Amino acid sequence: MLAQRWMWIVWPAFLTAAVMEMLVFAFVDPLDLHWVADMGWSRQGAYTLAFFVFWLMTALSSLMTNWLGSLSLPVLQEIRR
Repeated sequence: MLAQRWMWIVWPAFLTAAVMEMLVFAFVDPLDLHWVADMGWSRQGAYTLAFFVFWLMTALSSLMTNWLGSLSLPVLQEIRR
């Protein structure tokens, strides 16, 4: 059950991060970003870092939604009685 719950969090976050990556870098060249150019990173390095940042942020959002939903379960069960 724990693995299934983690997949509820990680898989949608992965898909959302992939879409965000495509949308952001369709309009922004990573080498135009100052922090990428100053560090001497390649485009692929910037794409990779951005993907993991997007994945982390969307996973945290899904985790918080899951956590808040689990907090409301006892309240909902009490209301239904």
